[in-house]
Amino acid sequence: MNQALSVTQKQLYDFLLNVAPVRPVFIWGAPGIGKSSIVESFAEELGMECVSLLGSQLAPEDIIGVPQIENGYSVFCPPKNIARTEPFCLFLDELNACSHEVQKAFYSLIHEQRIGEYRLPEGSIVIGAGNRAQDSAIVKPMSSALINRMVHVQLRASHRDWLEWAYDHSIHPHVIEYIQLRPDHLWSEPPKTEEPFSTPRSWHMLSDCLYGYGENASDQDIDMIARGCLSPHHANQFKGFIKQVNSRFDLAKIINGEMKWPSEPGERDLLYFMAQSFRAQLLKELPNDKQGLRDSQQQLSFRAKDLLKDLASISLEIAQMVVSEQKGEVLPAWFMLEVIRDLPRLALKKDGKS
Repeated sequence: MNQALSVTQKQLYDFLLNVAPVRPVFIWGAPGIGKSSIVESFAEELGMECVSLLGSQLAPEDIIGVPQIENGYSVFCPPKNIARTEPFCLFLDELNACSHEVQKAFYSLIHEQRIGEYRLPEGSIVIGAGNRAQDSAIVKPMSSALINRMVHVQLRASHRDWLEWAYDHSIHPHVIEYIQLRPDHLWSEPPKTEEPFSTPRSWHMLSDCLYGYGENASDQDIDMIARGCLSPHHANQFKGFIKQVNSRFDLAKIINGEMKWPSEPGERDLLYFMAQSFRAQLLKELPNDKQGLRDSQQQLSFRAKDLLKDLASISLEIAQMVVSEQKGEVLPAWFMLEVIRDLPRLALKKDGKS
């Protein structure tokens, strides 16, 4: 589904408050991004019970019911979990994962809130949700007739919204602090291969695992549960972050000249994490335009070149990683020109070619 506009968790909540009571809504979004939890919270806020149906596990008779004979006529009896007397929120999760026969069974339920002769109690709300084709999830083409019966919106991950939620739900402090440092790691594109990947849901799972281990989790334990929940790159970074938390090293002190980079061979994953955090800070602090550079930013750029020189003496590869393009993100051009002028080694690729 191509959407011109996507919304954050908070924006989706406001959207549901205004639209869902008058028209059925369909929420598009990647797995684990929080679609289900938002709908459940929305229903709870309205004082409604949320009844969830999983589209991938439904047959047509699970929607339209089975026929019975009454007074010589066949009558379809609606399923018990739908046939209610009080208004409720009907959440059709993974709606675009069900077969076309099941999709057809939803037509009248979504558009008219009716199954045969039974109508949902007045005031009931119908919300659907599903993954996108690019998410490597189980999805089927949604019929045009079904698409045209709903108002569509696309959900995206917002680290600010998620952190606010995380504080309210006692997410592990290490997870909260890490996402504060690396908000770009809250969510990653689902991989084409069968491996874990990072989502708000997987960070929640990691939090539960950390609480399960308690204070006695070893480096190996952290490595195992992080790799079991997160994308490989994020798992390595989180492991390095935990090492930093448990060690004497502090990036702010390194930048201020109070400490040096970790240089022992056994500290390479810690060094890599701190270098990535250093890069993230440069991306955040240094402006694209050198004109109007503040004194603090000028001092940071001077200090950064010294730190890159020290870093290269420990690991040229990690130093080159700091200044290289990553996922379309590049350090300001004026800064890179100064780096290349003062530290030409960092401009060389691994094969020695510029």
